[in-house]
Amino acid sequence: QVQLVESGGGSVQAGGSLRVSCAASRDINEYCFGWFRQAPGLEREAVAVFWPSTLWTYYPDSVKGRFTRSQDNAKNTLYLQMDSLKPEDTATYYCAAKRFKMGNSCLDQGDYNYWGQGTQVTVSS
Repeated sequence: QVQLVESGGGSVQAGGSLRVSCAASRDINEYCFGWFRQAPGLEREAVAVFWPSTLWTYYPDSVKGRFTRSQDNAKNTLYLQMDSLKPEDTATYYCAAKRFKMGNSCLDQGDYNYWGQGTQVTVSS
């Protein structure tokens, strides 16, 4: 199994930027990863889904062009750079993983079984 530890986040004014990090305890290329967020009273939303072994990344329209994921393979660490932040981006952000398996799409979000502790991102207007 893999352990995920997030850091970063914080508070920023609208239009600002933040970066969150996710340090994994195992080789990140063995897993699908997702950055998810959840605001009080709202459903959890995936803001980036990817397999680190490729450049492919899914971004929903709500963050496309503003959020960028990256990685440091040597450190087994993932990053989510968030630019042009909006108040509606306010949420707890989570890093999640599931073991990569051929035939099981990383986009299938229901079986992500490893989760970080979450980090708060607050965007004020």
